[in-house]
Amino acid sequence: MVAAPVLALVGPTASGKSEAGVVVAEALGAQIVSVDSMLVYRGMNVGTAKPGPELRARVRHHLVDVAEPEDPFTVAEYQRMARAALAGIAERGARALLVGGSGLYFRAVVDDLRFPGTEPDARRQLEAEATILGPGRMYARLAAMDPVAAGKIQPGNVRRTVRALEVAAVTGRPFSSYAEGWARYAEDRVRVGGIDIPRPVLAARIEVRVREMLERGFLDEVRGLVHRGLGEWLTASQAIGYAEFTRHLAGELTLDEAIEATVKRTRVLAKRQLAWFRRDPRIRWFPAGEGGAMEIIEEIVEYLKG
Repeated sequence: MVAAPVLALVGPTASGKSEAGVVVAEALGAQIVSVDSMLVYRGMNVGTAKPGPELRARVRHHLVDVAEPEDPFTVAEYQRMARAALAGIAERGARALLVGGSGLYFRAVVDDLRFPGTEPDARRQLEAEATILGPGRMYARLAAMDPVAAGKIQPGNVRRTVRALEVAAVTGRPFSSYAEGWARYAEDRVRVGGIDIPRPVLAARIEVRVREMLERGFLDEVRGLVHRGLGEWLTASQAIGYAEFTRHLAGELTLDEAIEATVKRTRVLAKRQLAWFRRDPRIRWFPAGEGGAMEIIEEIVEYLKG
């Protein structure tokens, strides 16, 4: 179990966490441990708003670029690696700052959550079935056997649907049965600041960011991943932005349609992220405006210093 308290900065996508996290980490003399489910993948930089070389040169980042996109990477693997990173940071006499927007990954680090293992053969079989049957029928299968788990998964999220079905097939237990302890929040384990941005302001920031992604070469990034043979994975995994622009490159969506779909899904993601974090009573929320997290750096630093 991770020694307490762990310091953290969380918030929705497009709230300015990456830049603010570096400034906060510098003020605290800390190293950053990413709590983001997409930053773990190599080669997915622009579309995930991954911290660039300049930011990563200022503060050491952990759990970034640790997996290939096509390789299975579970929250259980993330939990193991993140806790090892925290232990290593502590052994070197440094402090750690968790930064990100993936609520499940955050809780996997700071709380005593347990996750079932994986079975590659079972997963491959289910992925093959998903390719043939489509996400709708796979989701319907999950809903019939484990409605609780299905209720927490988006119907189009093939990866999470397959994972839930895999666990049931391998363990004989419904995926939702592993959620024991999720309603318990150990207050002594974490001191966490949350970035709170009004929904209209966040919606505008999301649209700006999607358009800036294109200016920074996002289409070339997606094209490169497609040329690696990852087009089907990007679409099936429902990686926001990557799925839409893969379809654009395939001629299925116009550029404007891909932009609009990406903005819409990113806004839905931000809403889900905030709903997840709002359930955590340990988070101290700091209101921000159009400038995002950078407006409230001093308040966050003072709070995390305790």
